[in-house]
Amino acid sequence: MSMIVPKHVAIIMDGNNRWAKRSGLPGPAGHRAGVEAVRGVLKACQSHGVEVLTLFAFSSENWGRPLPEVRALLALLSRYLRNEVKQLHKDGIRLRFIGQREKFSPRLQHLMQQSENLTRDNDRATVVIAVDYGGQWDITQAARTLAEQVERGELRAQDISVEMIDQNISISDLPRPDLCIRTGGDARISNFMLWHFAYSELYFTETLWPDFGELEFARALEDYSQRERRFGVRAAEDLVSGGENNA
Repeated sequence: MSMIVPKHVAIIMDGNNRWAKRSGLPGPAGHRAGVEAVRGVLKACQSHGVEVLTLFAFSSENWGRPLPEVRALLALLSRYLRNEVKQLHKDGIRLRFIGQREKFSPRLQHLMQQSENLTRDNDRATVVIAVDYGGQWDITQAARTLAEQVERGELRAQDISVEMIDQNISISDLPRPDLCIRTGGDARISNFMLWHFAYSELYFTETLWPDFGELEFARALEDYSQRERRFGVRAAEDLVSGGENNA
């Protein structure tokens, strides 16, 4: 039997600082090692046929970290865009960003826009990078958009539906994440894609992000392949048996 592969995998990349500490290295070294891990996972996505990879690169809460660490993270993001985007484009991969960009430097904003423009028409796979992103912000901005339509008389409040909110959430044109992976040992989603994860499978691993390579990714996909996804609907055999296996 062939393995069932998720179309869209989202990853909370956690553990860079702990990896650096365990290795006797400064914090920025952990983030640099984390960039190397991105390369390996992207390669694994391509070999397994994953269509969309979303990476939680910089959360809204990350602004509260020590200033040197924030600067190091943003410098790494700039370096990644300068050094990697041409190869992504060559490989037919589209790059997109979700989140608020206003707090970033004009140069970094330009790099983001330039990367999206260059890769816009690629269709082999999509990499989404979440920067200054929070799930609560995402839902709030969707609600605000609909509220403005109500104020302008274009929409009645009673007509607002789940589908309308869904259409105004980030990357509404892409399939919802089938699988969310979090590295580093914590079993939470930390305000990441709250709307999108309504029926996503969750996979938590103790492995720190810099150590999460192609083998670890394959294990996550194998675990996903063994799960029965019902999306809240009970299987026919459960209904017949009176719900003994009700999930």
